[in-house]
Amino acid sequence: MKQIIVLSLALMLPWCAAKAQDELEDLLNSMEEPTIEYAKYAFKSTRIINAHSIENVSAGVLDFRILHRFGAVNGGAYELFGLDQANMRMSFDYGITDRLQIGVGRSNIGKQYDGLIKYKLLRQSTGAVNMPVSVSWVSGAIVSSLRWANPDRENLFSSRMAYYHQVLIARKFNDKFSLQLSPTVVHRNLVATPNDPNDVFAMGVGGRVKLNNRIATTFDYFYVLPGQLPNQNNSLSVGIDIETGGHVFQLHFTNSRGLNEQQFITGPNGQWGKGDIHFGFNLSRVFTIRSPKEHR
Repeated sequence: MKQIIVLSLALMLPWCAAKAQDELEDLLNSMEEPTIEYAKYAFKSTRIINAHSIENVSAGVLDFRILHRFGAVNGGAYELFGLDQANMRMSFDYGITDRLQIGVGRSNIGKQYDGLIKYKLLRQSTGAVNMPVSVSWVSGAIVSSLRWANPDRENLFSSRMAYYHQVLIARKFNDKFSLQLSPTVVHRNLVATPNDPNDVFAMGVGGRVKLNNRIATTFDYFYVLPGQLPNQNNSLSVGIDIETGGHVFQLHFTNSRGLNEQQFITGPNGQWGKGDIHFGFNLSRVFTIRSPKEHR
């Protein structure tokens, strides 16, 4: 009889242990902190085309970018439809953290240098925290290094300066479609006439439609509020993104000759209806300077 009791207990112990383990795991799972899932890759690059996107360079990563813009296609065959001329901006953007990015660049138009700081205030998320949009702040300064047109008069260095500030509000609706609004103000220290405003207010909008894992179509548009820049053509750009590993290759058409915020928001820009548009490309290559482990 004792042997039967011992054998029964021996057979029941594994089942009891498994049952206790399951109950313990259920208890531990119930005690875990709620998870938060953040939306990723609303855009595949830190720029939509001309406009900043909601995306940041990751912590410890350096993004080397070349923006290339040819002449107007209505130049005809003599100008090889704009390919005989070219403008370029080169830039370096670095992620200090996953939410804080800094950058510098140089455009040959106006021989302008620029610097920026970009910080992600809110991140779109689901789960324990339901945040419907991502929000970032971008501020930049632009300085022209052109020689003074009239060097004999008193020329102030501040006259070379311009600034811009943007709020980026974006939502990734699904794996295929993302949309962004960008309220913007551009301040110019020097303007052509006393009637021209130093501060120009605009609303940017940009979007991305994903076609497959490597290719997406994009657009961005900046609407300058009426009464600020007479006869101004708003900047409109459409393009296609091609991702190839560490590169993001962007092909586009735009009516903006300029390559920084002062240039393509405050103009001058061409007219799409008259063929005063430019073919161009943006090429981005990222390099890991510091590994995530070093950041931690």
